[in-house]
Amino acid sequence: MARKMLNDGEPDLKIGEEQGKNYDFDLFIIGAGSGGVRAARFSSNFGAKVGICELPFHPISSETIGGVGGTCVIRGCVPKKILVYGASYGGDLEDARNFGWELNENVDFNWKKLLQKKTDEINRLNGIYKRLLSNAGVKLFEGEGRIASPNEVEVTQLDGTKLSYSAKHILIATGSRAQRPNIPGQELGITSDEALSLEEFPKRAVILGGGYIAVEFASIWRGMGSNVNLVFRKELPLRGFDDEMRAVVARNLEGRGINLHPRTNLTQLIKTEGGIKVITDHGEELIADVVLFATGRAPNSKRLNLEKVGVEFDKAGAIVVNEYSRTNIPSIWAVGDVTNRLNLTPVALMEASLFAKTVFGGQASKPDYNAIPYAVFCIPPLSVVGLSEEDAIEQTKGDILIFTSTFNPMKNTVSGRQEKTVMKLVVDAQTDKVLGASMCGPDAPEILQGIAIALKCGATKAQFDSTVGIHPSAAEEFVTMRTETRRVTGGVKPKTNL
Repeated sequence: MARKMLNDGEPDLKIGEEQGKNYDFDLFIIGAGSGGVRAARFSSNFGAKVGICELPFHPISSETIGGVGGTCVIRGCVPKKILVYGASYGGDLEDARNFGWELNENVDFNWKKLLQKKTDEINRLNGIYKRLLSNAGVKLFEGEGRIASPNEVEVTQLDGTKLSYSAKHILIATGSRAQRPNIPGQELGITSDEALSLEEFPKRAVILGGGYIAVEFASIWRGMGSNVNLVFRKELPLRGFDDEMRAVVARNLEGRGINLHPRTNLTQLIKTEGGIKVITDHGEELIADVVLFATGRAPNSKRLNLEKVGVEFDKAGAIVVNEYSRTNIPSIWAVGDVTNRLNLTPVALMEASLFAKTVFGGQASKPDYNAIPYAVFCIPPLSVVGLSEEDAIEQTKGDILIFTSTFNPMKNTVSGRQEKTVMKLVVDAQTDKVLGASMCGPDAPEILQGIAIALKCGATKAQFDSTVGIHPSAAEEFVTMRTETRRVTGGVKPKTNL
């Protein structure tokens, strides 16, 4: 969730500017991912002269390889969603038989074909992002950027030559990178970068982690036919989400054939002729073709020269910024995952847009982190907006009303799949305001995006109830939950260790 930031008043944009100096650029951006490209385009549209640098393109990142489009486009959200679509057909083909489709018993899956289609798409998007920058009049440099001084960026090109450019403002938008646990044999494992580009499909997979990436890849590989073991330290996956919805996700993962290992960690990986031997802290041994470390990401800030220039950063390497995304050096700003506030692509886009409006649009604008929707693209997906039940109990003084609906989706009544959809509303009993909404089931992200607008507008439960539903649809359940499931007391810290 959002980190504590430095607070200050409306920014004085003349601080940090050398009076009478002519700069090469009004703005120079290090990092051409989602946030960097958005800031570049919007700043240019406000009339700024903008330069931006990015590492050369490759699907798997390193300290010297990246690509215009960044993590989300090249090795994150987009390719992941393509693989989720591919994996979903596995279950759909099973369900199709009861809808009259006579399918042969053996249906083959071609991993390499899907992988090539995925690669073609990220190559296409990489080109689109470059054209967006060019069409906006932004100068793109390919190479590694570092901050030489508060108003100077040094770019190391592919041939090793260094170029220096002065800029009135510098924006850091270098994102984050996947981390590996420090255990013996960790070099035998992979991160999500490599998982999106495996040459051979893993028939046996062990995944360490209980967050977004872990449960999404568990669903992807299982949907394609792999034997998957998901290992995580807590009782339930997706720590930080609503506990009730976490339990639903865990039940669905198991229902789809994924082997869950809660309250478990890995201690060692050993290479053998039969595959990678995985040893847990309970002494259990698993054999895998692939071991995926989905154990978190860290801000990508190590090579930026921050310490020498005096930019403040925390122990994790996250750049500390104020409400306007400004660092303690007035000419240097930062947005996106490198600041470790709320690490989602749409949030980086919001921060970048408001940075441009603040610095070049003449309108000081702070990001608003309230009612931000997000989704976990497991199969079926989970999507949430607003407060979880646990957060509401802790943050609200009065009583909280919980409304839930658990039902068998219409498609499942015919296919025979035993998988319930669960919806939930968290309501302030005193004001009737809807504080949070969540759903686990088919199309959850598409439905919750609309619900997010309602919460952003401060909708009440009475307004939900007065809304006419679309029938037959799952979404109509959100406006027909009339009877409260339970009433809980707010203003206390909820007891949970899940």
